Amino acid sequence: MTDRGASALRVTDDTLQVGPSWMHWTGDSLVIDIDEISGPPVISRVRGQITVTPDYLTGTEMLLTPEGTHVWRPFAPSARITVDLEAKGWQWTGHSYFDANFGTRALEDDFSYWTWGRYPLRDGALCFYDATRRDGSELAVGLKFDKSGNIKTLNPPDKTTFKRSLWQVRRETRADPGYQPRQVKPMLDAPFYTRAAVRTRFEGEETVGVHEALDLNRFRSPWLKPMLAVRVPRRANWRF
Repeated sequence: MTDRGASALRVTDDTLQVGPSWMHWTGDSLVIDIDEISGPPVISRVRGQITVTPDYLTGTEMLLTPEGTHVWRPFAPSARITVDLEAKGWQWTGHSYFDANFGTRALEDDFSYWTWGRYPLRDGALCFYDATRRDGSELAVGLKFDKSGNIKTLNPPDKTTFKRSLWQVRRETRADPGYQPRQVKPMLDAPFYTRAAVRTRFEGEETVGVHEALDLNRFRSPWLKPMLAVRVPRRANWRF
């Protein structure tokens, strides 16, 4: 991840390029070419290609605020992925997904906290989206996607807390009554954000999926934002 200015951006109908890295839609797959240098504490070259092939595409949009200032788009809740990076052990294939968030206001202006989880099932995929808005209202959504991309809105089970992250970010997800979710693999830990592979159970089926928790009260604090400028590399005046 590298912050760059507007001069580093190129967009066409099927390609998004930012500096030396780009993603291209071929018609059935999203091909992502990466050529970056990672930030501290381990500074190294990150280069290679990732290919995401959706099992199906959806046109679903979900408003995260009543006025539509933030929108979630699950483009491909279920997909196959091939990773081929130029580093030992960074070549693999597996199960994946592709989604995106869009907004017209800063996240910290509209939310104080949220969690999100996407879990594969034998007959599809499951997504839970929970958020506390600044006005005190709550977002609580459960969606189930079958193998054809049909969507069913769920009455999600109760939220269940589990062990906090390395930076003590509060974490919770949905689970069957009496079941204790747990992290099985860390992915990213930051003072305000955590992403991990988490095991939970829904309607008797155990599943391991990607879970994230975001504490936007921490994010908006004046002591934290200067840290981001150090953590994320910035390259000014990029020219093609």
